[in-house]
Amino acid sequence: MGKILVIAEKPSVARDIAKVLQAKQKGEGCLIGERYVVSWAVGHLVTLAEPEEYDEKYKKWNFSTLPILPEEMQLKAIKQTRDQLKILHSWMHKREIDSLICATDSGREGELIFRYIYEITKCKKPFQRLWISSMTEEAIKEGFRALKDGREYDLLYTSAKCRSEADWLVGMNATRAYTLQYHALLSIGRVQTPTLALIVERQKEIDAFTAEDYFEVQADFGGYTGLWIDREEHTRIDREDAAQAILAKTNGKPATITKVEKEEKKTPPPLLYDLTELQRECNRKFGFSAKKTLDIAQSLYEKRKMITYPRTDSRYLSEDMKGKVKSTIHRLQALEEYAPYAEPLMQEIRFTKRIIDNAKVTDHHAIIPTDGKLRPESLSEDERKVFSLVAARFLAVFYPYYRYEVTKVYAEAEQERFLSKGTVVLEEGWQAVEKALVPTATKKKKAKNEEEQKLPPLQEGEVRAIRSMELLRKKTKPPAPYTESSLLSAMENAGRFVEDEALKEQMKDSGLGTPATRAAIIERLLTVGYLTRKGKTLLPTEKGRKLIEVVPQEMRSPQTTGKWEKGLSSIAKGKMTEERFMASIRRYVQFLIQDAASGRRADVIFPEEQVRGKRRKTNAFGKCPFCGRDILENSKSFYCAGWKSGCKFSLWKDSLKPYGLELDGGMVKLLLKKNKSERVAVTLPQTGEKGTAVLILNKDKGGQIELMDFTRENA
Repeated sequence: MGKILVIAEKPSVARDIAKVLQAKQKGEGCLIGERYVVSWAVGHLVTLAEPEEYDEKYKKWNFSTLPILPEEMQLKAIKQTRDQLKILHSWMHKREIDSLICATDSGREGELIFRYIYEITKCKKPFQRLWISSMTEEAIKEGFRALKDGREYDLLYTSAKCRSEADWLVGMNATRAYTLQYHALLSIGRVQTPTLALIVERQKEIDAFTAEDYFEVQADFGGYTGLWIDREEHTRIDREDAAQAILAKTNGKPATITKVEKEEKKTPPPLLYDLTELQRECNRKFGFSAKKTLDIAQSLYEKRKMITYPRTDSRYLSEDMKGKVKSTIHRLQALEEYAPYAEPLMQEIRFTKRIIDNAKVTDHHAIIPTDGKLRPESLSEDERKVFSLVAARFLAVFYPYYRYEVTKVYAEAEQERFLSKGTVVLEEGWQAVEKALVPTATKKKKAKNEEEQKLPPLQEGEVRAIRSMELLRKKTKPPAPYTESSLLSAMENAGRFVEDEALKEQMKDSGLGTPATRAAIIERLLTVGYLTRKGKTLLPTEKGRKLIEVVPQEMRSPQTTGKWEKGLSSIAKGKMTEERFMASIRRYVQFLIQDAASGRRADVIFPEEQVRGKRRKTNAFGKCPFCGRDILENSKSFYCAGWKSGCKFSLWKDSLKPYGLELDGGMVKLLLKKNKSERVAVTLPQTGEKGTAVLILNKDKGGQIELMDFTRENA
């Protein structure tokens, strides 16, 4: 009997799987055992080919070559990780390998990574799918006991493939068309552009907002306060003289309590976390970016093995998880910090529809702690914060409702009415768990809030003296700018920006991007210079605003992308064909090319480009090794000033990312001047080994940067 090749997404995951499978012998880019060979992909090894790889004519950006609509999309190896792909290719075609196991991340993108490798290597061997939600040893063993035929995930792959090809077609064509028309390098994307539009539109509302003064009159009844109200119980008074008249009329006068209303209210425990809600909460509580939260959650899943798969869009658990829930609570009970809140649950665990609902569990269930060994003491400060949120929420959902009583007291003096509100907590319930277990950032000073006061016992007919009066001067407030937390909410619920009620209903389950991609979309908008961060706030740049001015409504509308996300979901469920979806994308691309070519907004001039034929002063990093023109910088790369004349020399800032480096201006100056850099610290993507190397600019290979003279750390 031959061996089985297991392909994981990352070396760290491969090592965990290899440990379970007893694959201990180190090979080149793999681990070998008696029955299994475990290797890895280092993320994406394969991508879609560039336009010029279909036809030389696409090298030069020109309207005459648009739209670019290949009949069949081609794949290519990513240069930086080609060696690892060669290792996989070799193993996939060895006679001793009978079959494969796809062990990439259990989701749409993980499926795409494996299938693209499978396609480009022309592998024909049968494969199975490992689908797990936790990286604990027991979860991996369970996963291998429940392997499924890989073809059962063909629809998921088709959905992932359509997403990839749609992004390529829209991005490549629209970026070229609008860049050529407006003489500025404009990055345009199927998801990133409507996301940017949300922020630009909100900023327009803020800029157009004019604050209005208004007034409130507050009475002090001795021990508690109340606000003047009109017949509809509004507190706002538009004119100062009217407010002053009420104050003068009632100050020092007796007030009779006309009505006392008491109402008990309760708030159910929140739902468990999916990735988007976890990112929102981390942004609100700790100021973490969406990307930082995802990175930490991924570390807690892969490296620490303390939480389940984080890239999920479900906030529920399935019926078959009740046993795991009990063992996880038992694990938390063993931790001093969590014991007081876990112990009461061990007596009786109440499962409700807000926790267990098979119909609402998609590819993965909600994020919860694992039932493996939990070691919070081994975590960094930021990891502890994220884990505390997940663990506290997991316990809190089993606790009773938060119950409180709201009291309203109406008083009248000189025919003017006043309303006092107060709350009393009856039972903290689930809130006590989260308050105790979740570390909080520095709290802002709370504004005066009438509902937070505690009212004394009061009876109808009772008379209270108005001891003093206060005129409160207030201003109307503009809409709040987006934070990452509120932007994630807007992206998730893009359907609410749609005016058509029927379509709004259809889009309830679709949004801009997916939980797994939203952080990357926000980071992309920051990287290309369309957004800036100011504290927690995201603000559009001038370039970002102008881009939204020039693209058509269809490009900036969340409605278009929301419908596509729904379409991709339908493909994965077998309710829509690949052909129908891609035909709509191709029609859309042709529409975008026509719109860009029309020059509707030829009056819009972007800040970094030519003005009336004169180029603004730019800082050059050296001369192009091919045509001798200046090398300039934009948000993505160092590029040749002669790009419009067809020179394709560019050094992408993220080209060395697999080696743990980002290309900066200093490196580029050295490479252009001396063809090599100083010695720099690098990490080999194939093995994870750390060391130092020299960067070489190889002019014979089109200006490709290569690593030379690698020396291992502590060698």
